[in-house]
Amino acid sequence: MIELEGVPELIDPVMICAFEGWNDAGDAASSAVAHLDREWKGEVFAALDAEDYYDFQVNRPTIWLDGGVRKITWPTTRLSVVRTGGAKPRDLVLVRGIEPSMRWRSFCNEILGFAHELGVELVVVLGSLLGDTPHTRPVPVTGVTSDPDLARTMDLEQSRYEGPTGIVGILQEACAHAGVPAVSLWAAVPHYVSQPPNPKATLALLNRLEDLIDLRIPLGDLPEDARAWQLGVDQLAAEDREVAEYVQTLEEARDTADLPEASGEAIAREFERYLRRRDDRPGGHAAEPGLADGSYLRDSPSGRTRPQRPAAKDDGGGPAAEEEQEGPETEG
Repeated sequence: MIELEGVPELIDPVMICAFEGWNDAGDAASSAVAHLDREWKGEVFAALDAEDYYDFQVNRPTIWLDGGVRKITWPTTRLSVVRTGGAKPRDLVLVRGIEPSMRWRSFCNEILGFAHELGVELVVVLGSLLGDTPHTRPVPVTGVTSDPDLARTMDLEQSRYEGPTGIVGILQEACAHAGVPAVSLWAAVPHYVSQPPNPKATLALLNRLEDLIDLRIPLGDLPEDARAWQLGVDQLAAEDREVAEYVQTLEEARDTADLPEASGEAIAREFERYLRRRDDRPGGHAAEPGLADGSYLRDSPSGRTRPQRPAAKDDGGGPAAEEEQEGPETEG
């Protein structure tokens, strides 16, 4: 039995999870949960026993000095609570850690035990993957669930992914079997600029999360960081003709694929999101559509959007690009 002491009674709690490693290309997902924790000053109330779930030869502990005293930080998963306040308060339980090395079923059962004790109404697991997506376009974020009723009521894709999976997929299935509503949000990170951080993908995940749980999230410096990142990638791409041509090929493929979705209904939905964010930001102002979510900078005279700055190497932050091209059939 999990006993929680010192944790206040929560209001309509939602559990938000992200794990470093295979499901975290560009560190986009773990950075999103870290942002929530930082902006709302989360208070850690529990940590899973590192001995149970981690291979310390894979995820090494670190030693640091605290006033001349040597201390050790062990790799683990921590849970914190944030009180969001506002006109429509809703509390969040944040789960952030490293994908476990072993005993995944026990790991998921522990997470679900906390969710049950805290009265969590919905579990949202964030992930990011490598894909053939151009950095000059809005970051694709796919919402998937194993629950057909949830897929219908929350406008999500019903997962049909088959193949290797990570802790995100396992945790979502554990929730489904336990009768806990669960959703996965996946951001696609350009495989040619996969080195973390990727603030544009982090921002896209947070904007999608806002819409999903109807909660305004303070974005801080993220929109500006996303602009700077895209400008940096623009500059790097401009210096390499082959990369520039490849990006143009991805842009054309993406624009062709998106064309049927540019319906009046889709445009109206996007404009409603923009108006909501404008009304809820301090001072009642928001960036022009497209900038509010960090999705692009501005239209150039040619009608093309301009991108940002990364380091162009693949650090293995997520599954291989070939495996990620399932799009809506993302694992989870």
